[in-house]
Amino acid sequence: MPLFERYIGIDYSGAETPTSSLKGLRVYEADRLMPPREVWPPPSPRKYWTRRGIAEWLSELLSGTKPALVGIDHGFSFPLAYFERHSLARNWDAFLDDFCAHWPTDQDNVYVDFVRNGDCGNGAARLGNPSWRRITDVRAGAAKSVFLFDVQGSVAKSTHSGIPWLRHLRRSLGPVVHFWPFDGWNIPAGRSAVVEVYPVLWSRSFAPEGRNADQHDAYSVAAWMRRADLDSSLAGFFEPSLTSAEREVAQIEGWILGLK
Repeated sequence: MPLFERYIGIDYSGAETPTSSLKGLRVYEADRLMPPREVWPPPSPRKYWTRRGIAEWLSELLSGTKPALVGIDHGFSFPLAYFERHSLARNWDAFLDDFCAHWPTDQDNVYVDFVRNGDCGNGAARLGNPSWRRITDVRAGAAKSVFLFDVQGSVAKSTHSGIPWLRHLRRSLGPVVHFWPFDGWNIPAGRSAVVEVYPVLWSRSFAPEGRNADQHDAYSVAAWMRRADLDSSLAGFFEPSLTSAEREVAQIEGWILGLK
């Protein structure tokens, strides 16, 4: 029996502001019967999704009764070294609040680089080292540090711009949605879940069929999650092979779905 009824893959972008229409923001949705198809933003002068628009759309979708699995392509938390450097409690909700207080990248007209440059927020008080990687980044192999900006394939900007919207979803939806693995490794039956994904794990498994790179990444996330749920392998990925110590750290740092 599948665990979910809907599967949403999101290829994220940390460019510009939360209200900027971004070609790199792509959303694909599938269900048990239909393969992934692209979801376009509601009609407006903006052609493409905005980060705010995706968060608002997810808030509405996840408040429904059909359990959905949402995979988002950016880091959900930071390496343990960051918590230690800044003397932070090992608690994800406290981390979200602290991060947003220093990196207000969900505010209108705020670029990630504005905070990096000291024009707003207080990012200088909450910096990380580009050499720091999470356990899940190391397990993934090529996954870059969430603090490594301005390089090809970087997830730093998308992570620093996306984390505040995770807090937005958490605040607007409450216990209706399970944020994995921060709320626990086991997802209660019938509950929607939001997970971190790394599309490169799956994108080569599906033919591009005319999609550009951003579209194909979002498609691949939705397609893999749907396939894994329908063939009953998905549940095993929610219990990766970790020692007790690694599991404790990973529940603070987060984990990429699909890594065993």
